[in-house]
Amino acid sequence: MNAVLEKKVSREPTQGKEQRSWHSLEAEEALELLQVSPHRGLSEEEVAQRQALYGRNSMTPKEQQSAFVRFMLQFHQPLIYILLASTVVTIFLGEYTDAAVIFAVVFVNAIIGFVQESKALEAIDALSKSMTSRAQVIRNGKKQNIDAQELVPGDIVHVQSGDKFPADVRLVQERDMQVDESALTGESVAVEKNVLPVAADHVLGDRLCMGFSSTVVTYGQGKGVVVATGDRTEVGKIQQSIDGAQELETPLTKKIKAFSHLLLWVILGLSLIVFVVGLLRGESAGDTFMVAVALAVGAIPEGLPVAVTIMLALGVSKMAARRAIIRQLVAVETLGSTNVICSDKTGTLTENQMTVQRIVAGDKAYKVTGLGYRPEGEVQEEAQKLYLSPNKALELCLKAGSLCNDSALVEKEGKWIIEGDPTEGALLVSAHKAGFDRARLEQEQPRIDAIPFESEYQYMATLHGGDQRMIYLKGSVEAVLERSSKVLQPDGKLSLLNKEEVEKQVEAMASEGLRVLAFAMAEAPAVMSGIGHQDITSGLVFLGLQGMIDPPRQEAVEAVKLCQQAGIEVKMITGDHAITAAAIASQIGLGGQQQNGKLLALTGKELQQLNDRELEEVAARTSVFARVSPDQKLRLVKALQARDKVVAMTGDGVNDGPALKQANIGIAMGITGTDVAKGASDMVLTDDNFSSIEGAVEEGRGVFDNLTKFIVWTLPTNLGEGLLILMAVMLGTQLPVQPVQILWVNMTTAVLLGLTLAFEPKEPGIMSRPPRPAGEPILTHDLIMRTLLVGVLMLIAAFGLYVYERQQGASVAEAQTVATTVLVVLECFYLLNCRSLVRPMQQIGFFSNMWVFYGIGAMLGFQALFIYVPFMNTLFNSSPLELMQVLRIFGAGLVLFLIVTIEKNIRYRSNRNKKV
Repeated sequence: MNAVLEKKVSREPTQGKEQRSWHSLEAEEALELLQVSPHRGLSEEEVAQRQALYGRNSMTPKEQQSAFVRFMLQFHQPLIYILLASTVVTIFLGEYTDAAVIFAVVFVNAIIGFVQESKALEAIDALSKSMTSRAQVIRNGKKQNIDAQELVPGDIVHVQSGDKFPADVRLVQERDMQVDESALTGESVAVEKNVLPVAADHVLGDRLCMGFSSTVVTYGQGKGVVVATGDRTEVGKIQQSIDGAQELETPLTKKIKAFSHLLLWVILGLSLIVFVVGLLRGESAGDTFMVAVALAVGAIPEGLPVAVTIMLALGVSKMAARRAIIRQLVAVETLGSTNVICSDKTGTLTENQMTVQRIVAGDKAYKVTGLGYRPEGEVQEEAQKLYLSPNKALELCLKAGSLCNDSALVEKEGKWIIEGDPTEGALLVSAHKAGFDRARLEQEQPRIDAIPFESEYQYMATLHGGDQRMIYLKGSVEAVLERSSKVLQPDGKLSLLNKEEVEKQVEAMASEGLRVLAFAMAEAPAVMSGIGHQDITSGLVFLGLQGMIDPPRQEAVEAVKLCQQAGIEVKMITGDHAITAAAIASQIGLGGQQQNGKLLALTGKELQQLNDRELEEVAARTSVFARVSPDQKLRLVKALQARDKVVAMTGDGVNDGPALKQANIGIAMGITGTDVAKGASDMVLTDDNFSSIEGAVEEGRGVFDNLTKFIVWTLPTNLGEGLLILMAVMLGTQLPVQPVQILWVNMTTAVLLGLTLAFEPKEPGIMSRPPRPAGEPILTHDLIMRTLLVGVLMLIAAFGLYVYERQQGASVAEAQTVATTVLVVLECFYLLNCRSLVRPMQQIGFFSNMWVFYGIGAMLGFQALFIYVPFMNTLFNSSPLELMQVLRIFGAGLVLFLIVTIEKNIRYRSNRNKKV
């Protein structure tokens, strides 16, 4: 049997590379291929054989690197190489305390990265948990309740309302089954299932004869045959996509890596020059090597990695206050570089609450105000924009929607929710807005009997008592029109029903993305105590139509507008229907291709026909993608990235996992998001709101601005220190500053001065400028020229005052203390210039960031200790200074401040004139 089965099934999707389209087969053919009877199921022997062939119904965890290897890889970064080199150098110099401090910084950075990476591994664990459940199967002709992990292809399973499908199943029987597939397909409305085969090229959301692992039955019941288990289910394929998604570098890591590599070569080159020049001058190799080491220590920006980590951490806390939880530090800056946001529709751009927006009754059209399930709003005539005028047809249309209804509208903890079907809930809310309270209606017309909704008939009907027994019916337009012959007019009179006119009204509503339900009624005999399908086959009175949609969030509309102003493209990628997606996209304000004056939505079926190059072109010019499968979401993200786009992708379902991981920044929903989506993301929105993304982008831009300010502030010091050593070597003089003094300057100023820039407020117009080009370096031409200018000024001031003090008879220690203090004081003055890289001081507010002045005060206090405390004199070879020496140092600082201020003003005016 095993050999036969393996041969028989080896060509099926559970084994072979070719994917069999089970949804395109008749149910009987699927059962025959899997060699199973729907009534008897598999025998224990067959189960054992298939388990040996297919394995357990669980997902294979990805082989992970050991914790030790992952931790050691945290040191595999250019900046960390620089710090490790600094540690080795300081140990070589005998400065063990400094070495310990630098290595402690490296170690803490490694721990932070290790913890953040470990959290990402939870994505696979979440997928495994989604498979651990129970399943009701038929084996040996008997119903059994087993662990879902024991399922095999060919098992016959039963599911009913509230159950999760334990594997991928081809339905063979169903009764009124509706399934919530939003976690897998992104479609917001429950899908009505049947057993009829569909075309092989149908996307997941259209495979109505299939039940997919981890989707939930919301209504009805059914029976099916398992066709795929474990890794071979649609959810399993998503795991494989997540495992295979490329880990991308962020714009920040790319730029800092490039900068660090450049810096490494510059340092090595200068050190080599110093070493060679020293040897040519006849100095000993040992002394020359120590001078080269001093140059390297001066040029290495020891405080840069510390500042990057701390500034990103501060950005994380700022974003948390704006309802965006960052899972990886570098995601803060990546948001600031984002130029494309691919957003899901349901719950992110929309309310995720079905809302009636249009009603047609008695030949009149109405709009319904208010959003979501909160019963606040009005029913207004569209034509005159007036409050509701008498209309018997509208009144009964709304009553029918409220009474022919099995759901409930309830308020819990100040929030209105629907218990039952969201579509029925929308009808309760629209009736309530017109003043028809459900409880009062049921008192006046209590329900006697009902015909529940069945997919075969496409309607629900209820029989009610009261002064006159009434039958109310709601359902698809086709089903209601078929049973109706007359229509109710606003004055309560009846006339012949014009079905063609109704169909035109339906078409117009559907073109707006509205889901349309039709309503009818019939008077029933007073003695009638039950209702059957034979009672409503014809002769009903048509009441009207109600059109509903999951409406866009108002704050999302404004957020999309702000993103577009900031040069960020917003694209909608959803599993929902194309018409609905296009309608919502138009309301939100997304641009893109249009057809016949309406926004064009590209479907997953159309995407399948495109090769990668064609997809790149289409993805660039299209803003709405509908009925998209998980692998197509992944392809779209890759296509955009191929065009050098920095892509942010939102998602909440299992199906979004691969795209979230592939995107430059994955954004998961905190409320509706699955564990899989959260585990694969870089950021989680606590309110599921698109507007929080816009706020996070703004914060990300601010973080990158402040990081750039820090780099522009710190580099001239390293340049000046390196030039000092180089100058001393070229002139053959003693070093103006010692290596240990350079370490003092670099470490203390980075922490006490540089980090104050992290608290600099966001500059005006930060969301009015376009995103930074992906290839643009951290330092522009203007900033490089300013860095050279300030570095040279520091060289002139420090070397000049060192030489002057020696000429005045000062000791070497005293002159070196002056040169060291010059570097510190000039950094304090230059810090004021770096609060804005473009705008003059008067435009940003002198006292808008008091942390800068606190930092300067603290740094000057520590430098006073360096100068005047005997213990510090011994440790750093420093010496006390006289008042005139200190005044000359501050005079040099003031000169630097004035020169840089003039340079900034000249560039600012020049750039403004160019724009004009």
